[in-house]
Amino acid sequence: MNAKKWMLAVAALVAGLALAGCNTVEGMGKDIKKGGEAIEKAAK
Repeated sequence: MNAKKWMLAVAALVAGLALAGCNTVEGMGKDIKKGGEAIEKAAK
């Protein structure tokens, strides 16, 4: 699996977890931020 497909899979997984795990707009923002940080970390 190339890096682009892998990053897309990670982003989809993070988005799914963020949407499933948050109950408020604030919580969703925190989840999205954590997801973005995870993607940045994986890209390095």
